[in-house]
Amino acid sequence: MAVVLNSGFRVLLCFVFVAFQLSCHRGSSEPVGDKQALLAFLSKTPHNNRLKWNASAPACSWVGVECDANRSFVFALRLPAVGLMGDIPAGTLGRLSQLRVLSLRSNRLTGSLPRDFSNLVHLRSLYIQDNRFSGEFPASLAESTRLVRLDLSSNNFTGAIPFTVNNFTNLTRLYLQNNGFNGKLPAINLPELSDLDVSNNRLDGEIPSTLSKFPASAFAGNIDLCGGPLPPCNQNSSSPTPSPSPSLQAKNTPPHKNSKKLSTAAIVGIVIGSVIGFLLLLLILFFCLSKKTEQAPNTAKPPTTANAAPAKPAAEAGTSSSKDDVTGASAGAERNRLVFFPGGGYSFDLEDLLRASAEVLGKGSVGTSYKAVLEEGTTVVVKRLKDVTVNRKEFEDQLEVLGKLKNENVLPLRAFYYSRDEKLLVFDYMPAGSLSALLHGSRGSGRTPLDWDSRLRIAVSAARGLAYLHVSGEVVHGNIKASNILLKQDNYDACVSDYGLNPLFSASAPANHRVAGYRAPEVLETRKATYKSDVYSFGVLILELLTGKAPNQASLGEEGIDLPRWVQSVVREEWTAEVFDVELMRFHNVEEEMVQLLQIGMACVATVPDQRPQMTNVVRMIEEIHRSETDDGIRQSSDDPSKGSDDRSKGSSPHGITP
Repeated sequence: MAVVLNSGFRVLLCFVFVAFQLSCHRGSSEPVGDKQALLAFLSKTPHNNRLKWNASAPACSWVGVECDANRSFVFALRLPAVGLMGDIPAGTLGRLSQLRVLSLRSNRLTGSLPRDFSNLVHLRSLYIQDNRFSGEFPASLAESTRLVRLDLSSNNFTGAIPFTVNNFTNLTRLYLQNNGFNGKLPAINLPELSDLDVSNNRLDGEIPSTLSKFPASAFAGNIDLCGGPLPPCNQNSSSPTPSPSPSLQAKNTPPHKNSKKLSTAAIVGIVIGSVIGFLLLLLILFFCLSKKTEQAPNTAKPPTTANAAPAKPAAEAGTSSSKDDVTGASAGAERNRLVFFPGGGYSFDLEDLLRASAEVLGKGSVGTSYKAVLEEGTTVVVKRLKDVTVNRKEFEDQLEVLGKLKNENVLPLRAFYYSRDEKLLVFDYMPAGSLSALLHGSRGSGRTPLDWDSRLRIAVSAARGLAYLHVSGEVVHGNIKASNILLKQDNYDACVSDYGLNPLFSASAPANHRVAGYRAPEVLETRKATYKSDVYSFGVLILELLTGKAPNQASLGEEGIDLPRWVQSVVREEWTAEVFDVELMRFHNVEEEMVQLLQIGMACVATVPDQRPQMTNVVRMIEEIHRSETDDGIRQSSDDPSKGSDDRSKGSSPHGITP
């Protein structure tokens, strides 16, 4: 019996050991084969050292590399504009057999795609535009029949576009523009194809009827293409020998008897006509010279009358309706482009944004924000400004200032676009969302309350960002509100956004009701934001964090009083604890810190601007909020008898808060 039990125990122990080994292997697993293929690609491909892949780190953590949920294979490889040069080595990327997305756009890659790209049978999206690839349409893609998006544009591909493109039955977008493809267009008939561009190639002949649904711009720049959305083909143009001209017919016609008389009459007519024409030419020339002589004294000097206005430039800044007016730099090379600031790591253009899928994130007082997902998977936020009143130079000067701001608690401005009809700003996308959504969204059963530690972290990090704007950037934010406090997903650190945009708009614009609750009293009168008005708005934000109430929330009172006045009225009646968000009351031993932060918020919303602290002092005061702890590291409760009566009951305030 003991032997049986001992044997069973050994079997059980072996089972537990094997399970442990499997779990450990699973926890530390990574795609070893794919990692070796990527390292081989990087070692054999010249580049500008922008990729800092650490061979000792997991491949799934490398920049541009995305793995599946189980970290068993590389799912996507995105390496746009990282300075890759030369041919793609065989036996490298072609070994990523489970790859779904490959983006190598905006590099300096040459040659043709390796033959082993035929192994990428699961490939859904391929972006290799803006390189120097050459040769014919990549035959190695023939096996990638699951392709949904294919972009070969702006390369040096030549030859015919093969009919085998029809094998890509799932294809929705095909971009072949700006290459050297020639010959006739095949009858591409793909049921899912919604976007096609073959412009600026050397294609000829009639556009197949299967492609006539696409706009003329998709075929522009091919001078020998016709039909479909383009002008109809000339039926005689295909004839190799043109019909004989009348002059040739006259030479081949047998002479008649009266040919001499006709020739004499023709000669006489030509002579008379030439003489008359010569006389008319002399008369016109004489008339023009006389006119020029008369006008010369009048054009020698500009008019000097007092009412004379200076000549208007041909292309005044901010008035052109063309998409060429984007950067304000030299015309031509920079037209129709976004202006990027250094350090963002992005490489896309306006056309990429126009093709991106967009989702409205919110409509604010200065414009509408969109979440834009580019075809290759990059996600950014695009803010479409409205009612901008400054010209292009003033616009660019202000954004140059904002683009130089670098702080971990300030959302960086990555790019901008300016034209007469559109003004766009590009920022990083923050997936954790805004403080407003986190604080006020989905209140009720099932909601996870925003705990005190997170609120305090948000307050101090947002204060640091605003202080940086005031001191280092010398920028007035001008639009502090909860929806402009964005959160980092890992630790709820805050980043302030939408800063420094007030100079772009008219000061006489009416106040937006959604932000009026944050505005300092003097701003409602002068329409001019200052450092002190930013402090007031931040004070309102602190009160919002503590009370859980939005500044313009209707429940603040029947008379519609604002949040600072409501807090003052409650504190004046010495019901201090009633100020705090009910969600905070479930967290014990934090009352003292809550009261200290409340005091800071009340100081910030002082009616007189000079009585408000500077943001650097606000940061210091919030950082000094310490937690009273025992030697065991446990907070001492604020309702300890030594601290006085419970401030939930009406009576003297134990914390000395004054309205």
